[in-house]
Amino acid sequence: MTAPNPATLWGRVLVEELVAGGLEAVCIAPGSRSTPLTVAFAQHPDVTVYSHLDERSASFFALGRARRTGEPTALVCTSGTAAANFHPAVIEADRARVPLLVLTADRPHELRDSGANQTVDQVKLYGDAVRWYAELPDPEADERKVRSLRTTAARALANTGGVDPGPVHLNCPFRKPLEPIEVPDAVPDEFGESLAGQGRDGPFVETAGGSTTLADGQIETLADALEAADRPLIVAGPADPAALQALSCEDVVTVADRVGAPILADPLSALRFGDHVGTESIADSRSGGLIFGGYDGYIDELPAPDVVVRFGASPTSKRLRHTLGDADCEQYLLDPAGDWREATFTATNLLETSPAAAFDAVREILSERSESTTDATPDAPARDASDDWMTHVTDAERRHWAIRDAATDASEFEPNPFEGAILGAVFEHAPDPSTVFVSNSMPIRDADRFARPRAADVTVLSNRGASGIDGITSTALGAGSTAAEPLVLVTGDLAFYHDSNGLLAIERCGVDATIVVLDNDGGGIFHKLPIEGFDPPFTDQFKTPHGLEFDGLADTYGLELESVDPVEFVDAYRRSLAADGTQVLVLEFDSAASHRRREALDRQVREDVRADTP
Repeated sequence: MTAPNPATLWGRVLVEELVAGGLEAVCIAPGSRSTPLTVAFAQHPDVTVYSHLDERSASFFALGRARRTGEPTALVCTSGTAAANFHPAVIEADRARVPLLVLTADRPHELRDSGANQTVDQVKLYGDAVRWYAELPDPEADERKVRSLRTTAARALANTGGVDPGPVHLNCPFRKPLEPIEVPDAVPDEFGESLAGQGRDGPFVETAGGSTTLADGQIETLADALEAADRPLIVAGPADPAALQALSCEDVVTVADRVGAPILADPLSALRFGDHVGTESIADSRSGGLIFGGYDGYIDELPAPDVVVRFGASPTSKRLRHTLGDADCEQYLLDPAGDWREATFTATNLLETSPAAAFDAVREILSERSESTTDATPDAPARDASDDWMTHVTDAERRHWAIRDAATDASEFEPNPFEGAILGAVFEHAPDPSTVFVSNSMPIRDADRFARPRAADVTVLSNRGASGIDGITSTALGAGSTAAEPLVLVTGDLAFYHDSNGLLAIERCGVDATIVVLDNDGGGIFHKLPIEGFDPPFTDQFKTPHGLEFDGLADTYGLELESVDPVEFVDAYRRSLAADGTQVLVLEFDSAASHRRREALDRQVREDVRADTP
């Protein structure tokens, strides 16, 4: 490899190694100090480059792409506050285990702490939010230094993955000239013939990852506990990107079927939607009847479980979290990194294993035991789905959906529209396949309550690592950039406003979407809190009504915007899904009235279930 100057050499080597290691995409924000990296990425034929004007939007777009694929996406920015604008996305990537490779250009060491323009302390800028940090050496055509650079690139990429995926930060100092300008003798011609200059066929360092599995005795204990339980329960929380790719939903359903365990499937778990759900009603389908989605409305009205197996992040449902916190029973928490992801601190067993490996192993054990039992006693009855425990949960689930369906009939819905019904319709009519990205605050809570399990390939995503409303649009568009399937974004008005810069990616990055904006003129979620009863300051300081109209925003970014009556949403939604380009559907709600509607439905479900539970 030859290069006109050391900075260009550094950029080429780093990018060459990252692409050789499997990096497929990078998001770049413009800047001067990052020129060697930008040029190298732009000239490499085997990497997709997404150009963004705004660093924050760029970082969340990269986050969304990495979340959807489970593979790292790189980020590049110049020095100074540009790097600080990546921080919120880095935090989300950390908490949600999303692989992200952050490359921040920096001033050379001699300019630091000198008052030089656009110079800030970028050393370990993201603190403990990254899996690994490295400061690259100053660029130089030195054999050992370049081998070190190649090795560092391979290590950085590897550290975004593994059992605990997440962000990695490389700080990259460059001296001028930054552009590919010839500097005589800076990079000797013969350097291109050396090992450092040529690299290797493939990555300079091959990294083979592994996984943590339990010993046979530990798996037997887990299988024993499930089989012996009268009221076993499986709770599938929001899935990490790697788990989303690896988990066999069929294995989980098979285990649940064998032991008679309802599966409470968070909408972000990968279990609420898919072929494993079955196409028949929950009362009629043996396998489909094991996937439950309405539990937030009734879980604390049922008999307590006597064994719980949990995996994924903390469930979206606050009521489910509290119910599990009150359950006096064995609770097995499965986590591949052995992290404690259970804020009620009631889990009794932390099993350091991937859910995929654990359920595969338990399924094998239960299958062998079943065959052995059948051979010994051919007439022995299998566990019946109509046992009291499963009957209680199934009846409660049926009541929940019956009440929800009645509330969304035209006769009831027209005078009392509420956001939850819109979330239900979004998932009921989402294409198969499709990706649905749901904003934080009330939309994800309504999705948890009102998105009915369905036998369709619907991938549901949300930024639940740190649960912020920043970068929602950009993250969704990043996720949508990975596949040709339809993308739906459901967002609140504040989150839509907060990341309006991200809309530029629709044209610049070639992503189309149906964007559903639930406009309740402020922070509707605060109606759930006791502060609602204190006004002032509730309206001005918490709900914060803004009075914004989004027509001008649509004009700025060349989008089709339609104000939709909630009663006519399904027709407008279907039109958008069938159309080319991006459409923004804005639906207005009274947040207080909508919340009262949720409360009324909640009371009705709980009263019905309570009356029917011994």
